Amino acid sequence: MSGRARGRARGRARGQQDDQARRPGESQQAPQAPSAASPAPAPAAGPPAASGRASYRGGATKERPGMASGDAKVPVEEIEKLKIGTGDARDVGRKRSDFRYTELTTRPAHIMDKKGTSGKTIAVQTNYFKLECAPDWHLYQYHVEFNPPVISRKLRVGLLADHKELLGTTRAFDGMVLFLPRRLQQDVTEVYSTARRDNEQIRITITLTNELPPTSPQCIQVYNIIFRRLTVMPGFITSIMKYESETLLCADISHKILRSDTVLEIMYEAYNSSRSTDNFYSDMFKKLVGSIVMTRYNNKTYRVDDIDWEKHPTHTFRKRDQDVSYGDYYQQAYGIQIKDPEQPLLVSRPKKKDLKPGQSADPIYLIPELCLLTGLSDEARADFNVMKDVATHTRVAPEGRSTTLTEFIKQINTNQQVRQEMAGWRLRFSDALLTLNARVLPKEKIYQKNCELGNKDEADWSREMRGKELVTPVSLDRWVLIFTNRNCSMAEDFSQTLKRVGPPMGMRINGPAPIQIERDSNDMYLAALRQNIEPNTQMVVCILPSNRKDRYDAIKKFCCVDHPVPSQVIVGRTLAKKQMLMSVATKICIQLNCKMGGEVWALEIPVSIYLYK
Repeated sequence: MSGRARGRARGRARGQQDDQARRPGESQQAPQAPSAASPAPAPAAGPPAASGRASYRGGATKERPGMASGDAKVPVEEIEKLKIGTGDARDVGRKRSDFRYTELTTRPAHIMDKKGTSGKTIAVQTNYFKLECAPDWHLYQYHVEFNPPVISRKLRVGLLADHKELLGTTRAFDGMVLFLPRRLQQDVTEVYSTARRDNEQIRITITLTNELPPTSPQCIQVYNIIFRRLTVMPGFITSIMKYESETLLCADISHKILRSDTVLEIMYEAYNSSRSTDNFYSDMFKKLVGSIVMTRYNNKTYRVDDIDWEKHPTHTFRKRDQDVSYGDYYQQAYGIQIKDPEQPLLVSRPKKKDLKPGQSADPIYLIPELCLLTGLSDEARADFNVMKDVATHTRVAPEGRSTTLTEFIKQINTNQQVRQEMAGWRLRFSDALLTLNARVLPKEKIYQKNCELGNKDEADWSREMRGKELVTPVSLDRWVLIFTNRNCSMAEDFSQTLKRVGPPMGMRINGPAPIQIERDSNDMYLAALRQNIEPNTQMVVCILPSNRKDRYDAIKKFCCVDHPVPSQVIVGRTLAKKQMLMSVATKICIQLNCKMGGEVWALEIPVSIYLYK
């Protein structure tokens, strides 16, 4: 018996036992027999009296429209006041093609111009190119239906390609939605194609669904699809978006750093320097998983999601109707001989957005010998000279950036294939970068306690701040300084220098509580923090031998979450140059003042300068 049937049975049982059971709160009275004078009750015209669980819970006790009652009346007036939906029934029954895109208005009606008036006007060059189109340009969107249905996207594209005379060669089709630069003669067009596999006749119905203006979001999407299909320019990132009243192509220079050694060579080096096999496996997992590698044979990039230590180049995979080893595949396809047949394989799992229609989500196995790591290692990032050399290549001056982008658009506009495709869409890119008028705002006045700082064109006033009193200085009376054995002298020099630079800025700095730990480890730092932080501690300063992220995160978590107290972490090499120690200590002193609630400098607006005099 189902649950609903059991419920009905229980309800009927309760209804039959009304003379034996009474409800909670109901007074027990003896049943009275009907008198002969009183007429028998007439059968009700409405629904029967409630019984079972509904009546037990208090349901169906009030009269409703249609129930037997002397004054039963349908509440017509109340029903008329009820509203369902938006109240706008004019759109009901309209076709999808009747709805047209309307541009969203975000600017208030009373604002006619967003240009400013202050400052000095200056002409600037942007990294944008105009996308030019005909004045009457529109994009026509069609829905394509196949009967009998065709599942394969590739087959759909091939069947529709048989009708070039009708559709033309310029089109964008994703298997269901078709975009054309011109309108077909009929809003609904039926054509037939023959499937080559079984000679079956396929009816293709092409239905107009929308007529899009140049600024519609769908047009912007189609612009980007067309541009990516036409151009694959290494070293550039591009996107097409609408800005104000223009559709613009944004282009910028992109750099990708490749390491010269392969992933396999990195594995060899780590294995030779590791203490045990377990350490080697964990080190490789931390170093490689999550990184981006580039394969030398096709210059594609992949994200490393795992390392399969059980698979090797001698293992096989299914290619068409036969099993082929990874080593044989690269030998046949690219002429590459794998040198180490025992190396593990890298695993890359493609994301859903990267999969093409019909492509499986099976993991991709990569050979470390053929992969190069992209980006900089932690050791390289910590090397100042390396970062300085990298900056000379990646930080391109405005003149060089303008020249490179102009050459980029010239290559696109002079390419014969690109010109033919863009002409079919009746689109083209301007040859010159977009220029516009900008404004150089007047310099803001910056004040400290009793003086105004000299504001240079470089917008750097740190040198002028030295020796001048801060707006709101906070004295540092109780603070803890934690350092390792090898940084002992460095910590002493830093604390003495800090006491010299503080008083001219209005900060009284007492000597710290020095805590020397034996080794550089998370446990040692956390133990020192637990044992030496007191309720009245104003600041904790830690000097680290290296910039390890896990060390920094452990200290900050303790000082922000476990035991909230202001903290400052300093890498040892920052204090290594004694000739720069005064300048470094001054900047650190300013940071300490801010972290303790002090104010360094102030602007003339919105607070009046007279408050600080």
